[in-house]
Amino acid sequence: MTSHPTPDDRPRPDAEAAAREFTAYRPRLFGLAYRMLGSAEEAEDTVQDAYLRWSGADRAALVQPAAWLTRVVTNLCLNRLTSARATRERYTGTWLPEPVLTDGRGPLGAPGAGPLESAERHDDVSTAMLLLLERLTPAERAVYVLREAFGYPYRELAGVLDLGEANCRQLYGRAARRVAEPGDDGAAARFEPPAPERRRQLVESFVAAAREGDLAGLEKLLARDVVWWGDGGGKVRSALRPVRGRDQVLRFLVGVAGRQEEGAVLTVAEVNGAPGVVLHVGARVLGVAAVALRADGRITDVRMVMNPDKLGYVTRQFAARPEAAR
Repeated sequence: MTSHPTPDDRPRPDAEAAAREFTAYRPRLFGLAYRMLGSAEEAEDTVQDAYLRWSGADRAALVQPAAWLTRVVTNLCLNRLTSARATRERYTGTWLPEPVLTDGRGPLGAPGAGPLESAERHDDVSTAMLLLLERLTPAERAVYVLREAFGYPYRELAGVLDLGEANCRQLYGRAARRVAEPGDDGAAARFEPPAPERRRQLVESFVAAAREGDLAGLEKLLARDVVWWGDGGGKVRSALRPVRGRDQVLRFLVGVAGRQEEGAVLTVAEVNGAPGVVLHVGARVLGVAAVALRADGRITDVRMVMNPDKLGYVTRQFAARPEAAR
């Protein structure tokens, strides 16, 4: 026997309107949370927490809903970052940001990534930039992200963070200097990359050479000082330390190929705003690599995330694509 909802069970019209309004804000809120946290899963959780607060708020008192939600999400992220720093200090091996596909083709594309998908926003969600943001304190990161990615003036920043304008200016200046500093994390762009179409062609050549075991082809594509960064999180076998130098990376790739899961396929996809690589068996994603190149077409850095805890969001994105059937 089919049961029907009673009038008390049905969503109230005002609740439905609130949900529709929140849906319009969701892409921007996800973009903010992802830049703040470097994790798509945590960004989704944060946006959901914001929705719970939104659904329980007095709508009549919200004069500026977008500003209210930005403040809520920012503060939720600040709370998460405080605990995340301690967790990352105990992380096994290299910590890398959680990857996302940014060409807008997955089921979570339109509602999920928002500003991640617009061309002018691609640089500030690159893996390298997210690593640079890890250098900042939570407050510095909030100011920098809100100003650089979303264009907030200092007066509005002060309102979001409950700080004075002068303090926000100081935080931004300090953050900008830290982001620009050279470091040993390989995050700063070491060279100007090739044009976008050329970048994709080069990554496709890299994938083709890797598929065929073409060591000579790989050698031509790798810079002499190339670095391979692997993030297995202690959950899967991966390089615990960066592999540096072309010869060492080539030997590493030969070893990896020899123990790869049967049926694994490499597919080129846009990862964090640039051509990258998805390693998968059907729709199951085993790893995602961001690839950095310099103007002469040589690969300078490969950052491969294989920690299964960081692949849930990107797997859901990838699952609806034709490539997932291979």
